[in-house]
Amino acid sequence: MSNLDELTVREENRNETSQIAVRVLFFGAARDAVGQGEIMFSLGNPTNAASAFDQVLDAYPALRRFGRSLLFAVNEEYARPERRVFEGDELAVFPPVSGGAGGERGKGEQGRGATAGTDPRSDYASNASTNDFFEISTGPIDLGAVARRVVLPQCGATVTLDGYTREWTKGSRTLHLIYEAYPSMALSEMQRLGREAHERFDIAHIGIVHRTGRLKIGETSVVIAVSAPHRRS
Repeated sequence: MSNLDELTVREENRNETSQIAVRVLFFGAARDAVGQGEIMFSLGNPTNAASAFDQVLDAYPALRRFGRSLLFAVNEEYARPERRVFEGDELAVFPPVSGGAGGERGKGEQGRGATAGTDPRSDYASNASTNDFFEISTGPIDLGAVARRVVLPQCGATVTLDGYTREWTKGSRTLHLIYEAYPSMALSEMQRLGREAHERFDIAHIGIVHRTGRLKIGETSVVIAVSAPHRRS
């Protein structure tokens, strides 16, 4: 073996046994299971998303009670198992969405988000175009205010969806819901949905507003407003 070959082998072995540090965020019930919302975590290098999250589950076995329903992300994107994980990456762990727990309370984990129209308490906002908007807020949503923001002179029709907290789900009673968001990832996902809506339908503008925090029964959690030049669209 030449000196160059020996150096190459040594370098490969060094890379295989070295560690990388990543940041891991936990949301909702996953955070409750772990006991904290954020950690720095060491992974073997090289590693992919599947291996990285297996290592997280090994370190925090309480997460295994969620089974295959856990959602994982790397750098604000849902991760394919084969995706490579590098030093300094940010991983996120989300619990499954649920409507109610123990007949007392439901906890909702919101992966994509939006905020309360023109409410000054809006915490996060992103405008993909001049008139499209995607926002996240802790304040109540004004349905009419959101709808009016997509009504422009060139539009002839508007459709608005009002999503609110329901009390009963498959016989289980919910007293309230708690919505959380991973803001930067939520806004990116909402922008993606907006782009898909423009590609699939002849619409002019779209706005999505989602509330986070504790919501009582009947309170609006999300409003989606869409306008189009013609009613048929």
